[in-house]
Amino acid sequence: MFTISLDAPRLLRAARARAGLTQRALAKRARLAQPTIAAIESGKHDPRYRTLARLLAACDHELDIVRRAGQGVDRTQFKATLRLTPAERLRRAAEGARVLRRLRSAGRVT
Repeated sequence: MFTISLDAPRLLRAARARAGLTQRALAKRARLAQPTIAAIESGKHDPRYRTLARLLAACDHELDIVRRAGQGVDRTQFKATLRLTPAERLRRAAEGARVLRRLRSAGRVT
């Protein structure tokens, strides 16, 4: 399972408005209860992907998931390492190797 990071309430309200639908009309099209739609639009309920896709389809829209390369990757450590001199990088690598050897000898890493 994965987490969808988007503003579902705003997305649904906008799609419903573009389709010219009331919450009641959308509920009828999507075969869901109107209070469910109200709860999603108010942010009180976080819909599952399938539910949101179903609601958007009822508004004549699609929900596509697109993976973007590098999104969600914390580059802080990469950037910090790149700022080091080659000698500093070598020292850190050697220290890491020493720590790994100690952990292996203690039986904590296989």
